[in-house]
Amino acid sequence: MKKRVPVAGELDKIIGQRIRSFRLAKGMSQEELGIQLGVTFQQVQKYENGKNRLSGSRLITVAKVLGT
Repeated sequence: MKKRVPVAGELDKIIGQRIRSFRLAKGMSQEELGIQLGVTFQQVQKYENGKNRLSGSRLITVAKVLGT
């Protein structure tokens, strides 16, 4: 049986959930993460909810800030 590959919208949600879990594990607020990324906390919310897609370079920056 073939393994099902998530479609783009589902993948955005999965990435957002992981960002949220790493952020919470560090005890960081959405506002603090947003400041370090140069975006508003509302933008961080959209990333975490999968409503907005992160570019590759932004994803790398998030990973560095969160230490992953």
